[in-house]
Amino acid sequence: MDRPVQTIAVVKGAPSEAVQDLFRTLVERWQPSVRLAGVVAESHGLAGRACSAGYFRNIGTGELFPIFQDLGPGSTACHLEGAGALTAAEAVRRDIAAGCDLVLLSKFGKLEAGGEGLLDSFRSAIEAELPVLTSVSPAFEAAWIKFAGPSFAVLPADTAKIDAWRALAQSRNGAA
Repeated sequence: MDRPVQTIAVVKGAPSEAVQDLFRTLVERWQPSVRLAGVVAESHGLAGRACSAGYFRNIGTGELFPIFQDLGPGSTACHLEGAGALTAAEAVRRDIAAGCDLVLLSKFGKLEAGGEGLLDSFRSAIEAELPVLTSVSPAFEAAWIKFAGPSFAVLPADTAKIDAWRALAQSRNGAA
């Protein structure tokens, strides 16, 4: 008997920057034939900062949402700032409501684990029964499992395996 296809997939096995690069590559390849909603993380490009939070780029519109507060070089505090992530999440929820085949959300991390950030976008996609592709910050895997339960597949950072998952997940939902 075939196992059911998990419509939520988490990409693991590569550094966050590499996963975001992979997501950008997949978006470019899929956009001509797949209606995508979501955001991909981009670096802030500032030297000497304690954490890498930068921007979320909306897949459909290209709009940038800052998710960092610049505390200056040498600061040892993480400059993660949630207001931009909440604005990005609202834009993603609008994109989901307008219709899409798949939702790509860059990462479940600190903000989401705290009930903020893109969490409502994850919920909207799941409630709409759409395939969701994401990554999970290793530090917040327990919060992810508490949120998603066992209802997700783990995929390597491999375009062929992610493409195969996408095709199966979309066929389950009637999209091609």
